[in-house]
Amino acid sequence: MADGHQLLLHGRNPTKLAAVAQHLSSLGDPTGIETYIADFSRLNEVKALAQAVSDKHATLDVLINNAGIFMAPETITEDGLDIRFVVNSLAPYLLTQKLLPLLMPSSRVVNLSSAAQSPVDLTALKGEKKIADMAAYAQSKLALTMWTFHLAASHPEGPVFAAVNPASLLGCKMVKQGFGVTGGDLQIGADILVRAALSDEFANASGQYYDNDQKCFAPPHPDALNPAKANEVFEVMNSILNTEPHRGKQPFTVENSNSVSDTV
Repeated sequence: MADGHQLLLHGRNPTKLAAVAQHLSSLGDPTGIETYIADFSRLNEVKALAQAVSDKHATLDVLINNAGIFMAPETITEDGLDIRFVVNSLAPYLLTQKLLPLLMPSSRVVNLSSAAQSPVDLTALKGEKKIADMAAYAQSKLALTMWTFHLAASHPEGPVFAAVNPASLLGCKMVKQGFGVTGGDLQIGADILVRAALSDEFANASGQYYDNDQKCFAPPHPDALNPAKANEVFEVMNSILNTEPHRGKQPFTVENSNSVSDTV
């Protein structure tokens, strides 16, 4: 805002979203802020969000996929999918694909990954098996990192697709509820996102993973660099998203859940 950027904010909770917008408006020009409401556990709402943005804007400079979930009272959506994979992997992928026409070669897609990455169980990704919170979170973050690299490879002309671990155990709602600790300074995560979005350091970072724990670009989980495994995950995700509208069920909503965080 202070630098003259127009900011499009997404949130799940209208009250919290309005409070954030009001706070940011006090720091700069309020006409530079737009708000959009969508629950990322509902893929139809993700599509509606993409359409709403597309209806108002011809181009986007930066897309930051930041929404995340670690725990929920019910982990399987009414659509039959694991809510961690939906919110952390599928929804940001769907949103990115829908907004690709608005992204220019110089634009950037910044995906919030994690130091917690583990091999993806395809049956869990498809919602055919329940797994523990930490396993689902770590697998969903690897899936997100995998599709980040896949889109980078398939769009060599741009935009930039980069995955970022903002730092482990930052002081957000997710960390407090999931691990029972206060966590570190959330500003650490905010600062690296600003760098990833705007700095020259990330201008040629497509297909790379930045680990803010190490303060440098670093290798992700080895599976993210394995074309065969990445393609398996990518194909399952595409299959889910292609069939999702025909399942005839309404996805589970976590609108009132205290176990969901929309922050890093």
